[in-house]
Amino acid sequence: MIISGDEYGPEYVVKSYNAKFDIWGYLVIDNISLGPGKGGIRITPGVNEEEVYRLARTMTFKNAIARIPFGGAKAGIAFNPKSVTAKEKKGIVEWFAKKLKPFCPRYYIAGPDINTGEKEMLWFVKANGSWRSATGKPSHYCRMMSSKKGEKCGIPHEFGSTGYGVARAAGAALDFLHVNAKDATVAVEGFGNVGKFVCKYLSEMGVRIIAVSDSRGAVFNRDGLDYKTLLKVKREAGSVIYYGDAQKIDAKELFEIHADVLIPAALPDVIDGHNVDAIKAKIVVEGSNIPIKEQYEEELHKRGILVVPDIVANAGGVISSYAEYKGYNPKIMLIMVDRKITANTITILAMSKRLKKKPRDVAIKIASERILKR
Repeated sequence: MIISGDEYGPEYVVKSYNAKFDIWGYLVIDNISLGPGKGGIRITPGVNEEEVYRLARTMTFKNAIARIPFGGAKAGIAFNPKSVTAKEKKGIVEWFAKKLKPFCPRYYIAGPDINTGEKEMLWFVKANGSWRSATGKPSHYCRMMSSKKGEKCGIPHEFGSTGYGVARAAGAALDFLHVNAKDATVAVEGFGNVGKFVCKYLSEMGVRIIAVSDSRGAVFNRDGLDYKTLLKVKREAGSVIYYGDAQKIDAKELFEIHADVLIPAALPDVIDGHNVDAIKAKIVVEGSNIPIKEQYEEELHKRGILVVPDIVANAGGVISSYAEYKGYNPKIMLIMVDRKITANTITILAMSKRLKKKPRDVAIKIASERILKR
């Protein structure tokens, strides 16, 4: 893909090569009309300029829909984190942080994504030289010169804001279709930073989790999977496939399960031409970024399957980032995520039905009006 400009951006496209490790790092700052570009740094072997650009554009719309003063951006470093030592990974993150100094935090604010978390964000801000150059830092970390020494200024990871927002979006979509949450079933692709918390919050709402996958496979039980047991199995055995009272299935089969809600919550482009026709869920809630290309969203929409797009459903992470940036506590953050995502989901689904357009088109129209009026 050759990145072509349009009325939104991109503002900056940065590519940097690390000769020592033979790897590339990418940053796309798509749009800064509403504020500095905000988006996480992912580390995967296959991440490339096209993927980072698509993710940055997603962030542009997502932030506008959530009504937070951030623009859209994303970054990626192309390597397998399992192929290097912890010390080498730290060195790579520090290298990337130093390369991005001219952009942070005026034009770009980093955050966690695939294979990056609190530890990596701490490495990033220290190497970058600005404590405001990233969110998602450890909750104990504060600006060195703060007048409130010792005060916590991060929001702990264990609140799982992205997963919480996805769960609230799923709840709003079920309400829209007049399906009681306690009668609903869900299949969740991924049990990582997003999927784990999706399962936690949905189980607290009474939704029955019938299938979950991770990188090693999937498990299925029509009677339901217990969240706490899933968590224990994942922690102790390394994969959900060791959940005892469940049928082991191929991860690809999860998308074909009869469930009220299907939530892709891990990798991009997991619903494609090979499996789109096999999806049987009533609702698809996009928990991860760009899990479905627009042409396949269109196919699902034509079949009457309700799709809550990523730019609406998984905005909990960036809402949390804004809350952290403003110094709010976790309680206020969760209230913000709930209110914004629930209201946006209901509004966009109602407009979609009334206008007979797919939810993404409606959401992008709303975002565009907010971005371009600047």
